[in-house]
Amino acid sequence: MTTTASLKTIIEDTSAAVAADPGAASVTFAAESDLVGVCEVDVRIGDKTVKIDEPQTLGGGGAGPNPVEFALAALGSCQAITYRFWSEKLGLRLDALRVQVRGDLDVRGLFGMQDGIRAGFGTVEIAVHLSGPEPANRYAELRRLVDEHCPVLDIFANSVPVSTTMSLR
Repeated sequence: MTTTASLKTIIEDTSAAVAADPGAASVTFAAESDLVGVCEVDVRIGDKTVKIDEPQTLGGGGAGPNPVEFALAALGSCQAITYRFWSEKLGLRLDALRVQVRGDLDVRGLFGMQDGIRAGFGTVEIAVHLSGPEPANRYAELRRLVDEHCPVLDIFANSVPVSTTMSLR
């Protein structure tokens, strides 16, 4: 199990490795998704498989969270991890941390019922609840740095170039 002391060492060692070889900073992540039911999808991420499905109200069987719930979970967990990394980097103690994420989506965009309505979230709200012994201004600085450096928040907040290919079998 990683302790906060060893996490600090991991962060420092990674920084040193990247300073010595900037090419080591570039990492590629991947996921493969197979439709295995009406709306049920098995997603392989490395050596793990997760199940994603729609609720019955949207044609699925409810075997797992739906894709947009998974996106919110990715954002909330990335925020929590980034808070941990940056609290270690700044030497700030976190006694407790909870991140709640909520997104509003209009299904008319998903089903093409009306032009001009986004298929994705119209708004996303993040509520961070933390406690610790530091002054409020130190935690405000932590929040600023987390929002600046959280990879999944960056994906949500900024346009990312996406290319799609298709092959027929």
